[in-house]
Amino acid sequence: MPRIKGVDIPGEKRIEASLRYIYGIGPTISKKVLEKSGINPDTRAKNLTDEDVAKINAAIASMELHVEGELKRLVNQNIRRLQEVKSYRGLRHLAGLPVRGQRTRTNSRTRKGKRKTVGGQKKKLAKK
Repeated sequence: MPRIKGVDIPGEKRIEASLRYIYGIGPTISKKVLEKSGINPDTRAKNLTDEDVAKINAAIASMELHVEGELKRLVNQNIRRLQEVKSYRGLRHLAGLPVRGQRTRTNSRTRKGKRKTVGGQKKKLAKK
């Protein structure tokens, strides 16, 4: 199981698919990294030599890609900045609600969490 940028990538998969296990690398960037490092995308990750792994690491570094911890830190800093300036998006992050204009009357359960039933709020009319 090769280790690239601090992540153990699956050895049984093609290297093109295995690179996607690194946070910040998707299908397109994976292809570009392999093209730049000169490695066949059909190679299984377990068949990579130490030299190939070094080439992949060098390609990621030369492309100045933010991956893994560095990318997560940048994203968190951006969210924190939005919260500090009290922007609309920052307030939505603070409240744990959808940030990009989605409806909340229905759906948005991923952000809002498990349903909480609100009931027993009807006021009874007093008889005179």
